[in-house]
Amino acid sequence: MGVLNVTPDSFSDGGLYLDHSAALKHGRRLIDEGATVVDVGGESTRPGADPVGADEELKRVLPVVEGLANEVRVSIDTRHEEVARAAVAAGATIVNDVSAGLGSVAADLGVAWVAMHMVGDPRTMQEHPHYDDVVTEVRDYLVDRAEKARADGVQEVWIDPGIGFGKTTGHNLEILANLRYLVETGWPVVVGVSRKRFLGELTAASDGVVGLTATDDRREGSVALATWAYAQGVDMVRAHDVRATLDAARVVA
Repeated sequence: MGVLNVTPDSFSDGGLYLDHSAALKHGRRLIDEGATVVDVGGESTRPGADPVGADEELKRVLPVVEGLANEVRVSIDTRHEEVARAAVAAGATIVNDVSAGLGSVAADLGVAWVAMHMVGDPRTMQEHPHYDDVVTEVRDYLVDRAEKARADGVQEVWIDPGIGFGKTTGHNLEILANLRYLVETGWPVVVGVSRKRFLGELTAASDGVVGLTATDDRREGSVALATWAYAQGVDMVRAHDVRATLDAARVVA
């Protein structure tokens, strides 16, 4: 799943593809590199991000969805029903839902649905996240959401543990170390680790510096963890660097 953020403020590529022609060009580059899904998002969900109105989100994403839908499978990265419905009408076939609240909408539209685990919302999710058992709690939540969506009529349901969404670095690593427990639920699993903050912390620590490395310096860690996820049985990874991720995974396979 190649990442295509049509936003001014996403943590890694904010502002790069806000222009529709630049977004379409990048989307086609992701396809050329081997992406089988391109995930189009018009609202940043980075920690602390402010919400975006549906009208603005639609202006950002609809021309891109329409432009790519005949070339690749498109997912719409949104937590808003209005945006999901319009994007599906424009050709998207997956609702990638960080809120895990649009299962019934996906059922009504007859499209696939990705349920992601997140505590709170992007503005508050990193304010002292706490779990007694993060792996079990995330797994049980996602299985519950998936079962409800299937009962509502969604035929293609995916689960995503939401790495970096309401989780500390320790929580993220514990989930990644135990991905098999998600895979063993039988629901297809999506994992997104690409260039995330916890990788900036880990790579800075390995370099012996304080703070975070730049997002471009997190590529190797992103590729390594994506390859690990595939080796654990994960079905799809969400990546900025599609070619490098696929090359590494194929070598290991």
